[in-house]
Amino acid sequence: MLLDISNLTVKYPSRHGEFTALKDVTLTLEAGEILGLVGESGAGKSTVGNAVIGLLAKPGFVDHGRITLTGQQLVGRPEPEMELLRGARVGMIFQDPMTSLNPLETVGWQLCETIMLHKHCTRRAARTHAIDMMESVGIRDAGERFDHYPHQFSGGMRQRVVIALAICGDPDVIIADEPTTALDVSVQSTILDLLRTICRERGVGMILVTHDMGVIAEVADRVAVMYRGEVVEVGKTREILTAPQHKYTQSLISAVPRADVKIERFPLISYIEDAGTPDLARLKARWTKPKGAQSDIALSVRDMSVEFITQRAWTGRKSKVFRAVQSVSFDIPRGTTLGIVGESGSGKSTIARTIAGIYQPAEGEVTLNGMSLTKASTRDAKLRRRDLQMIFQDPYSSLNARMRVQQIIAEPILFQKGRAARDEAMRTADDLLDIVGLGGAAGRKFPHEFSGGQRQRISIARALATGANFIICDEPTSALDVSIQAQLLNLLKDLQQELGLTLLFISHDLPVVRQMCDRVCVMKKGVIVEQQETEQLFASPQHAYSQQLLALAPKLLR
Repeated sequence: MLLDISNLTVKYPSRHGEFTALKDVTLTLEAGEILGLVGESGAGKSTVGNAVIGLLAKPGFVDHGRITLTGQQLVGRPEPEMELLRGARVGMIFQDPMTSLNPLETVGWQLCETIMLHKHCTRRAARTHAIDMMESVGIRDAGERFDHYPHQFSGGMRQRVVIALAICGDPDVIIADEPTTALDVSVQSTILDLLRTICRERGVGMILVTHDMGVIAEVADRVAVMYRGEVVEVGKTREILTAPQHKYTQSLISAVPRADVKIERFPLISYIEDAGTPDLARLKARWTKPKGAQSDIALSVRDMSVEFITQRAWTGRKSKVFRAVQSVSFDIPRGTTLGIVGESGSGKSTIARTIAGIYQPAEGEVTLNGMSLTKASTRDAKLRRRDLQMIFQDPYSSLNARMRVQQIIAEPILFQKGRAARDEAMRTADDLLDIVGLGGAAGRKFPHEFSGGQRQRISIARALATGANFIICDEPTSALDVSIQAQLLNLLKDLQQELGLTLLFISHDLPVVRQMCDRVCVMKKGVIVEQQETEQLFASPQHAYSQQLLALAPKLLR
């Protein structure tokens, strides 16, 4: 037995009493085996991994139970001994790549530090090994990217760096907490093949924490289903996915988006409590009307290119420029949803941030509700962008850790309407927390008190707060389990139908794109290679890259 978790109970004390995050969890892991851990957000999946590696968030503690690694007891082990085990015997792939990378050091040096610590080799040897590891996880031009900083990588590429960090010490066990959350299907396939090969060839055991049931179907040997801190069902992958016994497991699998056919609404998990029907009438009363909008086109992008300076010019030399987006054009009719898919680093998020005004285009024009955003003055562009909100990919860095959740959601309302609207803003925040399934009481807490999926729900509530009629969704459900994903995507559909919302939907989850979008753009290396109606694209993709994406998408056993 490589890893044995027996009757593990983890508690978090607070002024309101003790919260039990894990209750008598028992799991085993064999050498070379991949154990999938699934369940809704907040079920305790990540807590299991953190307990194994000894990184429980304070003041959490193991109340009772055992964790043994090849017979060695890990619970209660001194911190200096745990530090030696981390990386060398137990590797961790964290859910959020940005918080696990040092923003002040190059990604190459961070890899070298880990390699030199565990392999006791020279800096030159560590550099060679680090570049090999970067290439093995699909980072192109690894020799050049070695000296880049984390902020110079896309979300997906940062995740690849984190995976390289986890495996460069040749550990016996890898805890993979949502390792493919930020990855497109092509890179995801490469990473999953890599992780599977590592487990099989090196005898590494892996606990794969994920909400993606397609990934579980592709790589997991066994699956453990968690609900509210308890393991409710364990079994072989095929048995769990095709003939689940527990009611929660049955509902969980039924809520997975389908890639083979488009449906009107996502099935909800009947086993958990109903979050309630959102009061769309009250929400509709707060919604804004597009200013000066007579056209049927809500957003128009024409020949837009975006450039980034990678090296500043010295006297007599030219600056080095990287063109992230090249001559992109598309229209989004009012009340519809345009999806953008493509590999990590293809320019999807760059387009979103340029439309939102975070980046400035080098060329081209962006028009929102008939008014130019690129040719207007800075002040006018800000005023015109009041009808636009964005749901960011990373729910950790997009929330202010020093503000309570209610304040975070109310802040954009107060910014627009002034302090006189404070009571209304707070009521709106409570309503939106109810709508996204967290409940008004969650508004009194801080972001760090929520799981990754719950923080994304807070981000979505904030985007809805101002009543904007155009919303950019940059991987809005990447951190969500399928139960909450179904609720939120149904909510977006309801809001779009009732309020006439227009959505730009960026995602690597192709089944979700098929269910949500009216039209899809496929991007590769900053260029749109194909643009079609959704059903036409999924039925008959024309470009070779589109065909490759659809072929590589994980498929759930049914």
